[in-house]
Amino acid sequence: MLITFHSKAAADVTMYKEHAKRILDLLGKQVDRGVITSAEAPQAVQLLEKEIADTRAHAASDDMQRDVKAHHSEATEDSDHEGAQLVSFSTRAFPLLEMLRASRDGGNDVLWGV
Repeated sequence: MLITFHSKAAADVTMYKEHAKRILDLLGKQVDRGVITSAEAPQAVQLLEKEIADTRAHAASDDMQRDVKAHHSEATEDSDHEGAQLVSFSTRAFPLLEMLRASRDGGNDVLWGV
């Protein structure tokens, strides 16, 4: 399922619900419907920037590396397919972070599920 974030300050941002949930949980918001007001935007930007910095400081978890190796090891490598490409949290969160920054600077709210 997809979630689309709307704001007058920026173009819409669409992401999978499972990826948006991690961000919205961090911000203390419900995933199905909600708003980040322009007054909440500065704190939301700060929290998201901190989480991005923290995830960049730590390598991929052992579970993730084990899963990648299980599907793409030398013994089981499928030469007809590309290797696994992991999409980091910071890459997934960046468009919403940019929207939050624009909303903060422009005094606009961010809405989803409406």
